[in-house]
Amino acid sequence: MSAIDGPRIGVALGGGSARGLTHIPYIEAMDELGLKPSVISGTSIGALIGAGWAAGMSGKELREHSFEVLGTLRIIAGKLWATQVRGLGGLLRNGISMQLDAASIVDAFTPPSFPQEFGDLKIPLHVVATDFQSWHQVVFNSGLLRPAIAGSIAIPSLFKPVVYNNHVLVDGGVVNPLPLDQADIDTDFLIGIDVVGDPSIALARTDHKALDLWFGSAQIMMHALTAHMMAAYPPDIYIRPHVANFGAMEFWRVREIVTHAEAEKDRFKRMLSHKIEAYMQNRVEPVKSV
Repeated sequence: MSAIDGPRIGVALGGGSARGLTHIPYIEAMDELGLKPSVISGTSIGALIGAGWAAGMSGKELREHSFEVLGTLRIIAGKLWATQVRGLGGLLRNGISMQLDAASIVDAFTPPSFPQEFGDLKIPLHVVATDFQSWHQVVFNSGLLRPAIAGSIAIPSLFKPVVYNNHVLVDGGVVNPLPLDQADIDTDFLIGIDVVGDPSIALARTDHKALDLWFGSAQIMMHALTAHMMAAYPPDIYIRPHVANFGAMEFWRVREIVTHAEAEKDRFKRMLSHKIEAYMQNRVEPVKSV
């Protein structure tokens, strides 16, 4: 379907740490249908994956790159160590911080040819972060790309806040975990992919560890925020893959996570094809002026 005769599609990619890798099969599904979004919005890992998509990477390329940089604990640990130390000189100057540097993470886990600015992207992208000082969301869609993404992924406590463009930025999921409001700008058809997860696996447990409680509480908060966002900006298609079996930081399980979500590709493709067809049939052509 070409951009000329099809609807303008907006896609919101939500935050959910490692669970956000489930975005990839849905991007592949749209590729297979020949559909391209007119607008992409993203929070946290949704901003990172969305930036790759907006830069022109296909779903297949996103999958292959994710497998390459996240495939094993050893690979991830090596990249994290390199970003923290940056050589012996960095270790002597800075010591070993318990908090990660989000900007260094973006540099370490993105392709070498990753665009520098929003203007270099092939699809308009809106990146959502949280201003820690004003308690409001900040949306970036122009200027430098990497610091905007860094701010969006900066999970409080795990990452240092990102100081950029007169803001002190932390993870966008704090205020807007599924940025439907940004994907709804000048579009006809809205898709939301929510990767926060659900409580199913934890319902019978009582032995939660401190980290489980921290991330679980964040999930509850993000779920509530998403419900309010969906009421204000109801998507034409809402996808919420079952990702409760995967820990928020288990990026090394990338192959399992992607394979798990891949089972939903065909259902998503059928749903999307049906909805697009219905939209096209019900669309009223504007009356041409004489």
